[in-house]
Amino acid sequence: MKRGLTKRAAALLLSFLLIITLTACGSKTDNSKTNNNKAGVTEGSKDAGNKEKIVNIGMTDTLTSVNPLLMDATEILKYAVAFEFLPLVELNSKLEFQGMLASSITTKDNRNFTVNIDKNAVWSDGTPVTADDVVYTVLKLASPKLANASMALYAFEGVGDDGFVKEGATEIKGVKAIDDKTVQFTTKYDMALTTFENTYGRYILTVPKHILKDVPEDQLASYSWFNAPTVVNGPYKIANVDLQHYVSYEANDKYFKGAPKINKLNIKIVTAAQLLTGLQSGEIDFVQQTTGGILQEDYKGVEGLSNVTVNYGAPVTNQSIFFNTTAVTDVRIRQAILYGIDRNKLVSGFMNGKGEVVDGFLSSASPFYDASLTPTAYDPDKAKELVKEAVSAGWDSSKPLQFYVNSGDTTFTQAADYITASLADIGIKLQVNTVDLATLMSKAGSKDFDLMAVQYTYAPVDPYPDVNWLLSADGWTGYANSKITDALAATQKTSDAGEIKKQYLTIDSAVQQDVPMISAYVISAMGAVNKRLVNATPDVYGSFINVNEWDVTE
Repeated sequence: MKRGLTKRAAALLLSFLLIITLTACGSKTDNSKTNNNKAGVTEGSKDAGNKEKIVNIGMTDTLTSVNPLLMDATEILKYAVAFEFLPLVELNSKLEFQGMLASSITTKDNRNFTVNIDKNAVWSDGTPVTADDVVYTVLKLASPKLANASMALYAFEGVGDDGFVKEGATEIKGVKAIDDKTVQFTTKYDMALTTFENTYGRYILTVPKHILKDVPEDQLASYSWFNAPTVVNGPYKIANVDLQHYVSYEANDKYFKGAPKINKLNIKIVTAAQLLTGLQSGEIDFVQQTTGGILQEDYKGVEGLSNVTVNYGAPVTNQSIFFNTTAVTDVRIRQAILYGIDRNKLVSGFMNGKGEVVDGFLSSASPFYDASLTPTAYDPDKAKELVKEAVSAGWDSSKPLQFYVNSGDTTFTQAADYITASLADIGIKLQVNTVDLATLMSKAGSKDFDLMAVQYTYAPVDPYPDVNWLLSADGWTGYANSKITDALAATQKTSDAGEIKKQYLTIDSAVQQDVPMISAYVISAMGAVNKRLVNATPDVYGSFINVNEWDVTE
């Protein structure tokens, strides 16, 4: 198998799952007690005579850093830093890649990628943003002294298999400035344009070489300048930060896409349980689906607020049940479990209808989703037949399968009890073990489980890294299929959406048949915005692309 992005999936998996599991429906994130009036956070004024415009964004996970060179690909860090240092591109609400710092990214051969920097892009001190800034940023991201292993830069020529360049390196063979506004990236193996854009275009946040070039490399990771940068290329710059509680921003009036209409912006880090009261009181103006997880039990309360508009995002968070196929070896038992769960009832009963049922990894939010693959219908009689066949072939029905569930996901812990009762009726015993997320990840990594459930987001435009890792001998499922391997490789050799869609239909069809995983349901999570805030729509993707155009009406 060609070396793909599997390392990034493995390295970042825990951080992704921490975000999704702690912020999605039913999760009760218990941050330290948060005082919304911590020093440094400017509250929105209700004084009509005060012309200063202030907006507060509620998020439910703490930050590890606001240094773009320490990017860990978590959503909260990405957005908190991208207000200051733009990504090359970003996904909009239509799941289209929209230029941010770059005007375009193209490839002719799925090996060489040309990034054109926006000709109008300038730093807040008036200095043009150049290709050298991008090259400098990637070189520092690949530095062994910063030791940021999360960016999967090993994909590029000149970068080691560990994701780093040699200590003291001054260039990367596969990342070159062609001219002042053009960068060429060259990969070691075939890569789809969407994979490049989603993996690198969205997460390389360019920093100013002319400001940082003389800072010793071993000091960049802890450089305090990033806590209140003087020069940025995005719409805002940090004025004050407390990683556990808030980030306060001031507008960059020199932003090349247009000066922000909001003078001051705050990220308020609160518990999920505080979002409803914050929205109700007006202390929180905006909650985006992947960074602020409104509790499922609070949905009706938020919908009833007269000062708030809600928006249910596209279904992207998959409540996945993974099998350890090296333990549950009889495919008939895995199939019986799929037939034996009434997934539509899970959506209607536990998700208030805010979700959908699919087989495989792709939801209707993905451009590669094929509706011709009809989800397996609930059929307890078929399930019983399969169990009977498996028992006749030697499967021990008296031994319960060990089913591990995240204790922090209160919605699915209830659903797991329902699933257990349903499967008991068809002759399959489950022993539900509710454990914290760290324990769940340990069980997953050591394959010390029969089944495990966790919320997982497969990027709709770029599911390749996750699927490629999960459906492998090294992945959680321990499942490998040559047909799937070939189809995944084929997705990286083309930029034709129709061809990629065809390959994912092959993959999801094989998953439906062999059942290394089950999609219990795909969640459509709630976002919310105060009605005083205009030009702002909370969505899974694209919420902050136009943050400079947000405005308030009092």
